[in-house]
Amino acid sequence: MRLAPLLLGAVLSYRAPDGEVAIRLSELEAYRGVGEDPGSHAFRGRTPRTAVMFGEPGRLYAYFSYGMHVCLNIVSRPSGRASAVLIRGATVVRGLELARERRPGVADRDLARGPGRLARALGVPLQADGGDLLAPPFSLQVLEAPLHHAAGPRTGVSGDGGGAAYPWRFWLPGDEGVSPYRRHKLAAE
Repeated sequence: MRLAPLLLGAVLSYRAPDGEVAIRLSELEAYRGVGEDPGSHAFRGRTPRTAVMFGEPGRLYAYFSYGMHVCLNIVSRPSGRASAVLIRGATVVRGLELARERRPGVADRDLARGPGRLARALGVPLQADGGDLLAPPFSLQVLEAPLHHAAGPRTGVSGDGGGAAYPWRFWLPGDEGVSPYRRHKLAAE
């Protein structure tokens, strides 16, 4: 939880074979580990899919969602303790033309607004799972001081992990890269 607000405003870039795109992070969700967070992929323990979440901090945890979107997370706890920060929304700050090519017909504000959209705009494939975000082809530049931000329940998470007891969604108020909040119909009150 402590890391997610500190990542707001950070710039993440990825150099794919067709070029580089960089985004400024404007919306994030924190997820904890085994037995701690019913909204987390790691809640029930380590699996082949979640192994990266139990590894070194600063690694990429990438997964396929709804059979069509790659979602990107930053592993955030020391090895052995699962935790990750989902990158939910961002604004393209470099490589705008390339991001537009990857997401044709989409308004600039929507290029990286939502987890699946931003992975596509960046060009990060599922195979990058486990990659070091502090080494090429990635770069992650974090601000020296945290920005003013808001916090609330995570969006689209069902059950207890999506309720008010888990206000682990952090965003920059008024930033165009923040996606709309959508409470899951089965989220806890």
